[in-house]
Amino acid sequence: MSPTTDATDRIDPAARIGRVTLAVSDLDAVIPFYRDVVGLRVRERDDGRAVLGTDAVGGTGGAPDGEDLLVLDAAPDAGPRPPDAAGLFHTAFLFPSRGALGDALSRVRDAGERLTGASDHRVSEALYLRDPEGNGVELYRDRPREEWPEADGEVQMDTLPLDVDSLLADRAGDADDAGDAAPADTAVGHVHLEVTDLDAAEAFYVDAAGFDVRQRWESAALFVAAGGYHHHVGLNTWNRRTAPASGTGLVEFEVMVPDGDGLEAIRGRLVDAGVEVHDGSDGFLAVAPDDVRVRFASA
Repeated sequence: MSPTTDATDRIDPAARIGRVTLAVSDLDAVIPFYRDVVGLRVRERDDGRAVLGTDAVGGTGGAPDGEDLLVLDAAPDAGPRPPDAAGLFHTAFLFPSRGALGDALSRVRDAGERLTGASDHRVSEALYLRDPEGNGVELYRDRPREEWPEADGEVQMDTLPLDVDSLLADRAGDADDAGDAAPADTAVGHVHLEVTDLDAAEAFYVDAAGFDVRQRWESAALFVAAGGYHHHVGLNTWNRRTAPASGTGLVEFEVMVPDGDGLEAIRGRLVDAGVEVHDGSDGFLAVAPDDVRVRFASA
């Protein structure tokens, strides 16, 4: 399936990922991971829900009062995600510098967490681990865009070994202990999903929602983005999932669009494509393939 090329059918280049919502069976077990290891702050908390994000911005690129990045909904009766179910591959937290990623690695080690991977993707450097309920997490930093390799209009990402000792040596050192806050400019850089059908996913995210294809990887993965980013949404069939998303794990994620006109254009394309859409006060919720919920909202 090929993406459309008419610029009026593309998502606004300033679109980005907003909050990610996860259903978890035990809030008290999961909150410390995202607070002490990732470095997020608990911004709201009650018996059934926790909202985590950043503190007020001391640099550039975020909201003056901080920003919500992750919502944890208590779902003690939901049951674990079935092994054949589609859903979250990982939530990727983007740090503003290599030093800040080094600090994150220091927090991982101080908290006694174990990395499941560490990769140089040519466009970024990334650390991988899992939260207490098995949800995939990526901690990464981007290289400058002028260093990203491209060919034939696509970014050329790869998976190469990452020198974690060098990364640790380059840590900024101002937030390197378990429980220290991540920088205010930390964001959710992308969401990576496991899907049952890559063509169906492309029809939703590219042909209807309007993201651009940034890389196809061995006919089993697709990376799409707005504004020339390497990817805002990753999609893969590596583990051959065969059932819709269910159980604990991903509830929904947000795509933030700068203005209402752009939001309405996306809604129109999704409706024309037969996608189930539910309107809300600040945007709309669309049901993507595999029953993944994507909330499009005005930034």
